[in-house]
Amino acid sequence: MHRLLAALAIALALSGAGRDGFDDWIARTDLPALVVPVGTEVVARDGSLLRAFPVADGRWRLAPGPVDPAYLRLLIAFEDRRFYDHAGVDPRAVLRAAWQGLRAGRIISGASTLSMQVARLLEAGPTGTLRGKFRQARVALALERHLTKAQILDLYLRLAPFGGNLEGVRAASLAWLGKEPRRLTPAEAALLIALPQAPESRRPDRALQAAHVARDRVLARLGAAGALTPEQLAAAQAEPMPGSRRDFPALAPHLTDRLARAAPQGARIETTIDAGLQRAAEALARRAVAGLAGQVSAAMIFADHRSGEILAQVGAADWSDDRRAGFVDMTQALRSPGSTLKPFVYALAFDDGLAHPETLIEDRPVAFGAWHPQNFDRKFRGTVSIRTALTQSLNIPVVTLTEALGPARLMASLRRAGADLRLPGGEPGLAVSLGGVGITLQDLVQAYAALARLGAPVHLSAEAGGAYPLDTRLFGAVAAWQVTDILARIAPPPGGQPGRIAYKTGTSYGHRDALAVGFDGRHVGGVWLGRPDGTPVPGAFGGDLAAPVLFELFARAKATPDPLPPPPPATLLLPNARLPLPLQRFRPRDAIFAEAPEDAPTLAFPPDGAELEAPQGGLVVKLRGGVAPFTWLANGVPVAIGSRLRETTLPMPGPGFVTLTVLDSRGRSASAQIRLRP
Repeated sequence: MHRLLAALAIALALSGAGRDGFDDWIARTDLPALVVPVGTEVVARDGSLLRAFPVADGRWRLAPGPVDPAYLRLLIAFEDRRFYDHAGVDPRAVLRAAWQGLRAGRIISGASTLSMQVARLLEAGPTGTLRGKFRQARVALALERHLTKAQILDLYLRLAPFGGNLEGVRAASLAWLGKEPRRLTPAEAALLIALPQAPESRRPDRALQAAHVARDRVLARLGAAGALTPEQLAAAQAEPMPGSRRDFPALAPHLTDRLARAAPQGARIETTIDAGLQRAAEALARRAVAGLAGQVSAAMIFADHRSGEILAQVGAADWSDDRRAGFVDMTQALRSPGSTLKPFVYALAFDDGLAHPETLIEDRPVAFGAWHPQNFDRKFRGTVSIRTALTQSLNIPVVTLTEALGPARLMASLRRAGADLRLPGGEPGLAVSLGGVGITLQDLVQAYAALARLGAPVHLSAEAGGAYPLDTRLFGAVAAWQVTDILARIAPPPGGQPGRIAYKTGTSYGHRDALAVGFDGRHVGGVWLGRPDGTPVPGAFGGDLAAPVLFELFARAKATPDPLPPPPPATLLLPNARLPLPLQRFRPRDAIFAEAPEDAPTLAFPPDGAELEAPQGGLVVKLRGGVAPFTWLANGVPVAIGSRLRETTLPMPGPGFVTLTVLDSRGRSASAQIRLRP
């Protein structure tokens, strides 16, 4: 009876109040806050939802987004047919409800408009008291003076209750229907119209029959009002009801959590993640650790190295599995890279003119001070080519080259790729080439992206607009291609296509980390398996565990790998016997000095770090020491062979960074990195 009296009182007030006094009464309305907080959303590259977060009080309330126009049409037809015509209160509906109630002695129909419902939802006010109805009517009238109809409807779509901690049509559609409300069937629309009227007593997961009856009652009224055709009504009434609440999407949980923490509440964060590939990668990670004992987890990254956009990023095999420390994002954890840094040592050696893929090098017992490095299998292969040394991931040759380059040079190169390296001690030692340094999986994949881009690094990012090329080079295109060519010839895991993906595996000391990183002509990927707490995984090898997962990741991303780049025009494609004499066999510097008392070659001009105008007719270089003839290289490419002059003019590749190297007849070298300004 309170509702009948309220309806009659509102009708009398609206009809009897003086216009000026009424306007003043509405103008003095103290409005509630009109800003409704919504949860943060992280979306994929196609705009689909990767993950949503509840608001601070734990309620699921999302920005409406696109909503099926048919749902809006049916909502207005059922709840407030004259929504677009009244000023917040519908006098005709009020008078009708009051007259029907007085005649019947009970409530026959309500008179609350959508604007009045929004007023109640904004203030969480009572619904069954005369005072409450007056307050809703007054606020509704005031809202209509401050907001457009579209804004009022938007507030309803955000605030309407749908059972439990669900508010708003979008959260309800995702939870009850498992989809965005962009396209709804009439039956789905009717359910979303019925639930806010009694959200707790009609919850499909707890009161399926009540929800079914309420939905069909809405459908019947819409059919009677002509909003649905008889055929649509029959089909809708026959449609099954959802009987459970679905989980909200939670793809890329580690990444989305990190992005959400850095963003303001309610932000819509756009990413470059491919939702389909992300879903496949997460399933692949779970399958990769299935059956492995010892709480082994997995992580992986897959990116477009042309753009720098990360397409999939998996931080753990299962983020909800505490036994495997699934809450730890292993794409961001510092781990030993094992042998995966070896390609960068060889690329630098090629670029400096110290070696060529066909250069011979010794794989024999050797001592570097008190350290006696050994190969993983503790065998020695004697004289091998550089190509064989990298293909078989031999330790002694790469340590020998690292000693010639200097471990700081390797560290500096990786840092130019954007890697944040951490040393267990102070100064870098020769062991960095074997994985004696901490690096994250993301930084390791980023370094390989530079290798895939022929020496030009790029900043990888999963945030839309966050990727960009870095204004530097690691080494020349020829050196990068030579390493790529070697890596592409490593035998793939069973079932993999040979020659399509350039990749390298790594196993850290004590079998703590198993890694595989690789690339084709467009994409780069990395896989890590191990225990997040860093304890050993006996028998874990990168080639056995990680490499098959890497190749399957590429297969999930595309049917056929993109072709690797052809050799740059200046690439020296020669067998060992036809190489310049200094490149036929690598000899350590201490051996060279012991054999030759002559002064080693030194670049008198240009000095290391010089910035010069790009010369039109070639760069004048000056040399001291060394034994002729001399071989000159620019970015690892021979530009003068057999020269006996100590001052000569060399052709240059053009503006940019250039690594200039000279080799004398004894294999000794000197280098300088310069920059040629356009």
